[in-house]
Amino acid sequence: QVVFALNQTLLQQESLRAGSFQIPYTTEDLIKHYNCGDLSSIIFNHDTSQVPNFINATLPAHERITAQEIDSYFRQELIYKRNERMGRRVKDLLQEHPDKSFFFAFGAGHFMGNNTVIDVLRREGYEVEHTPAGQAI
Repeated sequence: QVVFALNQTLLQQESLRAGSFQIPYTTEDLIKHYNCGDLSSIIFNHDTSQVPNFINATLPAHERITAQEIDSYFRQELIYKRNERMGRRVKDLLQEHPDKSFFFAFGAGHFMGNNTVIDVLRREGYEVEHTPAGQAI
């Protein structure tokens, strides 16, 4: 699976470099949607953009199964479990120091899709609100 994932990542990078493959959104799109608090927009129609997309229709059936297994593993291990750990750490700090103020910063990927850090905190009973760029806290 590691060799397959590495080969697919390299093929994707070669396609990007050759111009035969394009990412469907720009960095500016990401910044705009992040600042607007619109991380559920169409550019985030997958659970995350942090893991390479190994699944494509041109793969033979057995490789497509391998790609789906890798994608599922990455999502679970690199995104969901990490968001759970981060959310629990935030909750623990807030509970241990209820008289203190905190500022937490996370990468945009931790706010996209399902099972985000925000979802973890809301499940724990916290109210989480988006603060738009430029708005005083």
